[in-house]
Amino acid sequence: MAFKRVGIFASISGPLVVESMRRVVAVLEARGIEVMLEQSEAAAQAVPGIALTPREVICGAADLVIAIGGDGSMLSAARDVAPFGVPLLGINRGRLGFLADVAPDAIESQLNAVLSGDSDTEAHFLLQGRFDDGENAAEATALNEVTIHSATMARMIEFDLYIDEVFVYTQSSDGLIVSSPTGSTAYALSAGGPIMHPSLNAIALVPMFPHSLNSRPLVVPGDSELRITLGEKFGAEAKVSFDSQLEFRLHPGESVRVKKFAKPLALIHPGGQNFYGVCRSKLGWANRKVDETASP
Repeated sequence: MAFKRVGIFASISGPLVVESMRRVVAVLEARGIEVMLEQSEAAAQAVPGIALTPREVICGAADLVIAIGGDGSMLSAARDVAPFGVPLLGINRGRLGFLADVAPDAIESQLNAVLSGDSDTEAHFLLQGRFDDGENAAEATALNEVTIHSATMARMIEFDLYIDEVFVYTQSSDGLIVSSPTGSTAYALSAGGPIMHPSLNAIALVPMFPHSLNSRPLVVPGDSELRITLGEKFGAEAKVSFDSQLEFRLHPGESVRVKKFAKPLALIHPGGQNFYGVCRSKLGWANRKVDETASP
């Protein structure tokens, strides 16, 4: 795919992000590609005097969006670009960089390779949550996870779980993590959830400190619709968090419905990378050098 217009997101400012943005802009301009910079402090510092563009305008006009920062920046960008079908590439300036995987010291080589077609594109589905308390309705999306947890420190909640309107269980715990395959290496992993390959059509339900030894992570088909209804037992409110960036209140008796978002995210990786290699690098798995092209 030929990229004629590329948007750049960098909502968090700092010398490393600004330096990376300048290098990305230089590569794009050298190839004659039109650059659209998001309105942000980082963009104003990196390329002073250039006209800045609102994020939603970029999503509707760009052929590619490049997010500079850590995985938090990628999560925010993913929620914005997915509805428009715009592919996303990440320049890692965070700590782990599971999603933003262009290395800071190889921006020129890896970005030029991607722009020349040496890349792989993965489809990642997002989760969509919807609330309706009878008076107000709201919805949001998450690339990694939707988390239902107590609104009060160190207090359990009780909730009923339904899958495709079939009752599954009532649980007392600190909450529940509803994870996409992409999110299985994030918050859900720290709670004891399974690692899922991003190509799987599955959703993982990971209890948070359940008040029962029989509560275990549950993996269900990705096309399932979940309904989590907050119980009255502890009289506590809950919070519903989307990628730990968007948050809503849930009151006893109210429900949140979670299902796969209709439009997937097209995530671009530099050529030659693979999920298992990323796991070895980021999760510290045994990382012996192997010839991945050799026959067994």
